[in-house]
Amino acid sequence: MSLTPLQKRLLNDFQRGFPLSPRPFQALAETLGVDEAEVLENLRVLSDSQMVSRVGPVFAPQRVGASTLAALAVPAERLEAVAAWISDLPEVNHNYEREHRYNLWFVLTAADPERLDAALARIERHTGLAVLSLPLLEDFHIDLGFPLDFGSGPT
Repeated sequence: MSLTPLQKRLLNDFQRGFPLSPRPFQALAETLGVDEAEVLENLRVLSDSQMVSRVGPVFAPQRVGASTLAALAVPAERLEAVAAWISDLPEVNHNYEREHRYNLWFVLTAADPERLDAALARIERHTGLAVLSLPLLEDFHIDLGFPLDFGSGPT
C-alpha cells in the first residue's frame, strides 16, 4: 500500500500527545490542516489495510482495571487456531509467538480482578491449557513510540 503524506503524518505524528478532547479527530484535523472527515476516512483506510490496529489510549497498568501478562504452552499443531481465538477475545489487545515452551504470550485486561480471573478461567476451559499469569509487580516504562522511516518512496 502506498501511503499518502496525510497517512504518513497520521501514523507518525500522534504516537504521543494524542489530543484529550471531546473531538480528538477534529483537533488532529486542525493540526494537519484538513477536515475531520478526511482524518477519519484515512484512519479507516489504514485500519482496513491492517496498518493500524486501533486508535485509543494506553493506561498505566493497574491504574484502571486489572491486567496481567499471560502465556500458554500451545502444541505446535494448535498454535495458529489458539492464537486466532485468543486474538478475538475482547480482553486481549495483542498476542505474539515466542520460541519457548510457553510459546503464545498476550496481555489480558479487564474491568476488575474478578473479571480478569474469569477471563483466565475461560481461556483455560476453551483451550484445555493452563495459563501462566504474570501480574505486574514492578512498573517499567518502555516508550513504544518511535519515528517511522517511510524510506524514499512516494510522498
